[in-house]
Amino acid sequence: MNTSGHAADDVRDDATGLRLTPFRGLRYVPERVGSLAAVTSPPYDVVVRPDGLLHLESADPHNIVRLILPQAITAGTRHRKAAVTLDRWLADGVLAPDPEPALYVYEQEGDGILQRGIIGALELSAPAEGIVLPHEDVMPHVVEDRAALMRTTAANLEPLLLTYVGEEEGGADAVIERTVRREPLLSTTTEDGFQHRLWSVTDPAELATIAGELARHQALIADGHHRWATYLRLREEHAAPGPWNYGLVLLIDTARYPLRVRAIHRLLNRLPVADALTALGDAFRVRRIDRPLPVALEALADAAAEGNAFLLAGDGTFHLLDHPDPALLDRTIRTDRPQAWRTLDATVLHSTLLEHLWHIPDAPEDIAYIHDTEAAVAQAERRGGTAVLMHPVREEVVRDLARQGVTMPRKSTSFGPKPATGLVLRSLALD
Repeated sequence: MNTSGHAADDVRDDATGLRLTPFRGLRYVPERVGSLAAVTSPPYDVVVRPDGLLHLESADPHNIVRLILPQAITAGTRHRKAAVTLDRWLADGVLAPDPEPALYVYEQEGDGILQRGIIGALELSAPAEGIVLPHEDVMPHVVEDRAALMRTTAANLEPLLLTYVGEEEGGADAVIERTVRREPLLSTTTEDGFQHRLWSVTDPAELATIAGELARHQALIADGHHRWATYLRLREEHAAPGPWNYGLVLLIDTARYPLRVRAIHRLLNRLPVADALTALGDAFRVRRIDRPLPVALEALADAAAEGNAFLLAGDGTFHLLDHPDPALLDRTIRTDRPQAWRTLDATVLHSTLLEHLWHIPDAPEDIAYIHDTEAAVAQAERRGGTAVLMHPVREEVVRDLARQGVTMPRKSTSFGPKPATGLVLRSLALD
């Protein structure tokens, strides 16, 4: 979705915007691994299924998932295991630092999408909290886990994804366009069919051009709210200026490279579909859809165009919920937020359905957040639970709420394509 119409809101006249700093990237040494594709992974929170984790671990003994999702009985043991693994890979030459600090141009292409952006270490000084705009709430236990992992490994293992609305011509985009004409540092195609390429930018004039443009902009967090909260927590723990005052990010200019916005679905582990439907009473209109998933999703999209709508799955068929009782919404949704927030599907789901009608606590054992639609349905059917399938929210709604300082319910959106994890890491020991 092109958001260039909001460009004026994105520009800061006082040049106190984004400050992206070169760093010495840690990268896999191709000769020491089976293939670059075999050592990459989706972001940690997308690897939700145990079979997906095992698939990545078996793809290559050095797959990055062993660092971002280490497996052990206790949290402390997991984090120490990741740190030991990272140190061993560095000592064995599996990972090696680039010779000089750089910003990195990153390109993804596949599924009809061409996306280009810049990876760097973003300064986290206090103004950054008004320059980088979150749009979702976070789960404290996830932030604590990510903070412990970063603290123990002293590394940013995967970039979070930020978007900004660039200027008409020149600036960072001109640097990107010149850079992609050169031979890349790496090129690989992952099993999802996406091609990934990476270049370094070290020329002082080009770095100054990028810095000059970014200093006039703020950014929206598209993916990585928990990592952003983790960066800020670790910055507070290290008061003296230093490497903890920076965090690894990928910046995408969505005026040129619009992202796709997808929904994140909910899996209610302890609520069977029959019980979920019974508890609704006459609060929503309910229609059964005995058709394949793609047809059911089309029905969800049509209903969502008219108002709040959800698709329940888990009993072998689908149930479309729409036309919620307006009086019920008035009673269950807080009134101290903008109308755009009060009418979000995620708001209605959490405030009206989960809290009021189904009485389900927002705890990991009760609710799982799943990006993949088919995986959500399959897991609900296997566990006897309920999958609540969501329709994505529009990007301009997300950005406008973020500018007002209003956060959406956690896991409300999934922007993509997401960067592959494992192409470039940041070691704080090198900065």
